[in-house]
Amino acid sequence: MDLAHEELQFLSSSDILRESIRIPKLASKTFYSITLTLVFPLSFAILAHSLFTHPILNQLSAGNPHLSDPAQTRREWTKLLTFQFSYLLFLFAFSLLSTAAVVFTVASLYTSKPVSFSSTLSAIPRVFKRLFITFLWVTILMILYDLLFAFALVLLLVAFDMDNGLLLFVSIILLFLLFLVLHVYITALWHMASVISVLEPIYGLAAMKKSHELLKGRTKMAYIFVFGYLVICGLINGIFGALVVRGNNVFLRIVVGGFLVGLLVIVNLVGLLVQSVFYYVCKSYHHQGIDKSALHDHLGGYLGEYVPLKSSVQMESLEA
Repeated sequence: MDLAHEELQFLSSSDILRESIRIPKLASKTFYSITLTLVFPLSFAILAHSLFTHPILNQLSAGNPHLSDPAQTRREWTKLLTFQFSYLLFLFAFSLLSTAAVVFTVASLYTSKPVSFSSTLSAIPRVFKRLFITFLWVTILMILYDLLFAFALVLLLVAFDMDNGLLLFVSIILLFLLFLVLHVYITALWHMASVISVLEPIYGLAAMKKSHELLKGRTKMAYIFVFGYLVICGLINGIFGALVVRGNNVFLRIVVGGFLVGLLVIVNLVGLLVQSVFYYVCKSYHHQGIDKSALHDHLGGYLGEYVPLKSSVQMESLEA
């Protein structure tokens, strides 16, 4: 794809998606290693954790005879909380590592610099702290937002008379729709801020503010990408829970489970690639250049001489 700078602001979501899917072909060995060591464990953990928590939750469910033994109940709760904490820690670490690796590799390709898995791993420690701080601020924002939503929901339940069920139902639906819209936008801010934290000398609240500025004029496109990603992941998780976690046929569970894990690996990898490419598209839309010093300082100095990009999505010339 060879587009002039002025044309980038008119790229459609399908153009960005096609470009993102094509990127791994330009550094197949590097992306294969990233997928195998980072994206696959992340995707597997997202789905497989329910295989371990489901039996524990069954043990703790009402009517289970084990609940009559307080010692057994405490052991089950301890097991559940320990596993959930370990799972969240693993998810957090591999999510940040996958983001850093993919963003670094795409940035290297966009500057016509050959990449390798070793150079990618070497660059990660230099940007991990920035990603970590940005993630903490997003987590705080999400927690405050969820608490605000819960408070608003309680107010609705208290304010409305239960006899007026229709009005209460409509109000709750509208509240959930508002929650969903804002949740998707915060997620879009987070994804853009993650890329900014890797490629620019800002992080945390500053990265969130820059993310908000870059999304102006491209908010609708961001909604399409984030909402589509969340829906696909939700469907994969739902099918996995119904056919694998609660299924009875061992062969079907293995086949479907393996297929869904592989599908989620692809979805997560493409999602990381899309957020990387989308960053360049938003920069071009706002007529902002790509900062050489940021790429050099925060990606470990592996990019060599900087060549200004005529197109933020000009990738085919890198195949040579």
